[in-house]
Amino acid sequence: MLTFSMPLRRTPRFDPTWMHLRATAVAMATVLGAYGCALLIEQKAGLHVDSIVQCVVIASALGRIQRVLDRTDRLLSCAVLPCAAAGGTELTTLIQRHPQVGDVVFVLAMAGSIWLRRFGLRAARVGTLVTLPLVAVLVVPGGTGAVGGHERTGWAAVMALVAVAWGTLLMWVAQRIGLVGRPPAAQVVTAAGPARRGIPAGTRMALQMAAALAAAFTAARMLWPDHWAWVVLTAFLVSSGARSRADVLVKGAWRTVGASAGTVVAGAVTGSFGPRSDTVVVLIFAVLTVGTWLRELSYAYWAGCVTAVLSLLYDWFGQSPGDLLRTRLAAIAVGAVIGVTASWLVLPIRTSSAVRARTATTLAALIELLEADWHDGRAVHLARARFRHRVEQLEVTTAPLRILAALPLPHAPSARRRRRIGALGALRAVAALRRCAGPVGDLTAAITSAPDTLADDPSLGRRREEVAAHALAIRRAIGRRPAPQGAPGPNPPAKAGPPGPGPGPEAAVAMRTLAAIDTQLGILARVFRQPPVTPASNPAVPTPRFEKRMS
Repeated sequence: MLTFSMPLRRTPRFDPTWMHLRATAVAMATVLGAYGCALLIEQKAGLHVDSIVQCVVIASALGRIQRVLDRTDRLLSCAVLPCAAAGGTELTTLIQRHPQVGDVVFVLAMAGSIWLRRFGLRAARVGTLVTLPLVAVLVVPGGTGAVGGHERTGWAAVMALVAVAWGTLLMWVAQRIGLVGRPPAAQVVTAAGPARRGIPAGTRMALQMAAALAAAFTAARMLWPDHWAWVVLTAFLVSSGARSRADVLVKGAWRTVGASAGTVVAGAVTGSFGPRSDTVVVLIFAVLTVGTWLRELSYAYWAGCVTAVLSLLYDWFGQSPGDLLRTRLAAIAVGAVIGVTASWLVLPIRTSSAVRARTATTLAALIELLEADWHDGRAVHLARARFRHRVEQLEVTTAPLRILAALPLPHAPSARRRRRIGALGALRAVAALRRCAGPVGDLTAAITSAPDTLADDPSLGRRREEVAAHALAIRRAIGRRPAPQGAPGPNPPAKAGPPGPGPGPEAAVAMRTLAAIDTQLGILARVFRQPPVTPASNPAVPTPRFEKRMS
């Protein structure tokens, strides 16, 4: 069992021999188990092969999603996924019979599933589960499935239930034996906070997705009516989960590069096996395994492998992708441009705003740890776990900025140089918070070993109040809110004093960890400047804006 004394290290982006390889093994076991059951059901019930494809698509995505699902989420998935799969099958039939009506329903269903994110963690995960059968609608090549037949709807629900049952069982076993880590508790991922002004992020992302899919359907129906799904799928993959404008831009570039490379490679290989070849099926699962394994290294690998899988699937159905290579590359490029444009123009989420919001929530978890009742070990452990989770989320948010900071700009305009300076500042803030993780872990261990001694020590209490006030001042600076009169600045001078409050080793460790945290907070204070103090308590003193206007 992991102890809270273990310092938090930065999660490696690629660990081929440890975490990602084991998670890939569990995910592919889910896919293969679901595929075997779906193949048996398809043969006994006389279904079409598109039912198997839908089951494999759901299982492959579920293998990754279930890493973060807890027990309640898994019970919800057993109820939500079969209903969503049945709805996806009906939507496929509607698109084939009435394309315009089906397109509208697809856009509304996808945007609605994303809009659910504004209602909390559970609703967001339900919305994620709903999107899986909708993605399967875009994967099956057009014209390969039976057009009619509502009887397939019930079997689609059965297939989805098989996939979620396999995924739940294998993930439970893998977590029980320690093959993969357990997901963070819901109390760690979410916490009550002040309501934010403006349009919620979930609503923004839903409107962006609706605009992207509507434009993609329109362009695809006009340019490539027989291959409309290529444009729509690319627009969805680029727009989905876009945390900011920089994130969607990087994802769109990786998607285009990876998908183009996957299409070219698959086009050179396919065509030599023939329709319904078992070799193609083996290649599909092999490429899907490699893509799942390399996804943490770069999104381009995942995009390339998924595109190669789709090309192999078309080859299995007897549609040679080599004859449509230029068309597919053009459709991918159009879909990527549509996805990026929608995310940049329709209620965009600025990268700087996303970074500031994530940094503020991370500091809130740190303040929670400092202000917690140290007699209560559960509250201390929860605050430390929440801080760890938010540091990881902040690193994900700032990942596109690392690419921006690494780009050479020898003769860049001043605006681009300012953006790069801002990116470097955000990366320095992330590094400072990441360096706080080790002291936070040591502080939690000290509190766990001697809670009463540390909680009742007066000098230690004053010191953690100072550090908490320092962090609170930085949070105000991040939100560009003026500090009240008499409040400490974001970078107060270090106070000289004894190294520890007493002879106890735990107290000395706690004092040192608080000093280390305060040092990193000083770095944050230099990145995020504090706004001037507003003397609101004295109306006779004019504000700086009033003074400027009077002069």
